[in-house]
Amino acid sequence: MNAPLFPDLIVNGQTVPHARIAAETQNQQAPKGKPGIAWRKAANAVAIRTLLLQEAMARNIAPDPQQVGPGRFETDEEARIRGLLEQSVRVTPPTVEQVAAEWRKDPSRFRAPPLWEASHILIACDPRDPAARENALARITAIATMLTSDPKGFAALAAGHSECGSKDSGGALGQLGPGDTVPEFEAALRTLSEGETSPPVLTRHGYHIIRLDALAPGQVLPFEAVQQNIAEAMEKAAWARQARSLVDQLVSAAKIEGADLSMV
Repeated sequence: MNAPLFPDLIVNGQTVPHARIAAETQNQQAPKGKPGIAWRKAANAVAIRTLLLQEAMARNIAPDPQQVGPGRFETDEEARIRGLLEQSVRVTPPTVEQVAAEWRKDPSRFRAPPLWEASHILIACDPRDPAARENALARITAIATMLTSDPKGFAALAAGHSECGSKDSGGALGQLGPGDTVPEFEAALRTLSEGETSPPVLTRHGYHIIRLDALAPGQVLPFEAVQQNIAEAMEKAAWARQARSLVDQLVSAAKIEGADLSMV
């Protein structure tokens, strides 16, 4: 007899309902048409939560639900797991000397945000409409072809074809900083060198051709300006390591069927 596609998850003798794993699959990424991968990832995540909850119950940690959003409170399970982590994970804040040593490893990592001067040509469409998206792509591809043969004609093409108010200034958008545009637009900007033009980029507004006119890299920040951020990042990293160590201890002592935590 073949093994079931979705075997039961049993953690230290406790069978976890399939419905709980099914609910978790929506939080797991997997290739389209590969439900087994999403299920296995969900089973691993649920197994870890079950281990943490079992440990919290063994330590008689009482639930004390806290508010986590407007009108939303933790469940008893979430509160117990939080209580377990608060009891088990104790992190000492890094000293000024430790923070300074981290900064000195590579001060160039800590910069002010960059500024971009950019221009674009937009062919607007609703990306959710396949026919409109296909039509817009054909139009923007034709414009890209014209730009290939005449790069200096960007402003004229923007004035004649762009479906953005910036067409009146040859597509110029002025100075932009992180967060000033939609994520796909900013991601494309970050790949360009000065004077370079992007291939068509799809955003919720339609297809863009983007030209980076100028780049002002963010200046390296002095230690005093980034000390607090570095300290907080170091403390979070230390917390994550200790939490991971707790999970590893629980996994090594557990009997688990239906999940493979060796890959977590």
